Amino acid sequence: MASLAALLREAGHQVSGSDEGVYPPMSHFLADRGIPVQQGYHPRNLDPVPDLVVIGNALSRGNPEIEWVLNRRIPYTSFPEALKRFFLRGKVPVVVAGTHGKTTTTSMLSWGMEVAGLRPDFLIGGIAENFRSSYGKGGGDHFVVEGDEYDSAFFDKGPKFLHYLPYLAVIGNLEYDHADIYPDLESIKLQFRRLVHLIPTEGFLAVGGESPAALEACAGSLCARETFGLDPGCDWNADGIEMTEGRTCFDVTYRGKAFGRFRMQVVGHYNIRNALAATAVLHRLGVSARDIGRGLESFAGVRRRLQLRAEVGGIRIYEDFAHHPTAVSGTLETVRAAFRPERVWAVYEPRSATSRRNVFQLEIADALAKADCVAIPALFRPDKVPEGERLDLDRLVADLGRRGVAAWNLETVDAIIEKVVAEARPGDLVVLLSNGGFGGIYDKLPAALAGRTETTPGG
Repeated sequence: MASLAALLREAGHQVSGSDEGVYPPMSHFLADRGIPVQQGYHPRNLDPVPDLVVIGNALSRGNPEIEWVLNRRIPYTSFPEALKRFFLRGKVPVVVAGTHGKTTTTSMLSWGMEVAGLRPDFLIGGIAENFRSSYGKGGGDHFVVEGDEYDSAFFDKGPKFLHYLPYLAVIGNLEYDHADIYPDLESIKLQFRRLVHLIPTEGFLAVGGESPAALEACAGSLCARETFGLDPGCDWNADGIEMTEGRTCFDVTYRGKAFGRFRMQVVGHYNIRNALAATAVLHRLGVSARDIGRGLESFAGVRRRLQLRAEVGGIRIYEDFAHHPTAVSGTLETVRAAFRPERVWAVYEPRSATSRRNVFQLEIADALAKADCVAIPALFRPDKVPEGERLDLDRLVADLGRRGVAAWNLETVDAIIEKVVAEARPGDLVVLLSNGGFGGIYDKLPAALAGRTETTPGG
């Protein structure tokens, strides 16, 4: 919502808003752009009466501002519908969707188009380091947008991406997620089929060739379609992979013919797949292999995606957004293979609507077992999940213990910090895994480790 507000402000509209708990850096982001935000919800926040109210999907009936808008028949819309109305119409939308990798792929693709001189507009669900922003107005023909399958608003329970007028699209992979709104994988596949059916015959679709559910969802497409992945049967595939900390190299083949050897600063097999997705779309847009390579090599990553936060006393601390078992597994495999630490610590916060539920009780144990040490706090806002559906943390810790993993259910962030400070040693790597603020641990843990170093004899 903040990025949309900034786009609207830069387009010349007067924009204001209200929310609960607006704190830095988002409060600074909005203030720097001249967008006032009121703390809390009250009808007085809508004085003078706006021409249009954009309602976020976190709000529901009973909210005092929503009730005021409805009673006074003020025009209102959802975030995705506003994006379509004000920015996507008249552009060539490029929609990046899938369960994993959307933010990074959208960022890679936007940067690749920028390097190639296509000057895209873009809206990303994270901060792309090359742009130091989550949005941009390049002024070119294309608008690259991260396509979210989450619902649009209380009055529109369909996915956001169905509003985005896809002309070119990426569906990277498809797994069960968003357990609070989707009962099963079939219901998610249905929404992706609907997305695919919106792509015109002259459009283009790049689909992850190693994801059976994604392939099934895309089977009815009427546009040109290409697959990508590490499987040699994909149209776009990669081999000859070399990966070290801060560097990945790989050979790309397109339909059996060598396309180029590429280098990236980001690591992980999942990022190679993201790069292949971006490559497929860039190639479709006429970008040369040389320029694609330039874009990938200079791509600086996305904030909160395996981002180094600190190195203290020989202990590296990384932050990552992973919360789904597949993403957690990929992150832990990557840090072990690329960074080669003495031990891997996974500090995992079950925070998302799905990760707080027991739907992935076994799968998250499998994922976290790729670490040597695991520390977990209490569930985030457990009252929002029915008791019988909650992730059982004691069972999770016991399952990990049976696999030889040192695991602790420590309830609080302070207790986790105390445990890591007491037991981590030089050569260890700590990954902080959460899709939220995690009680400020990203700054608190490095500070605590620094304090330990300062008080160590000879330190």
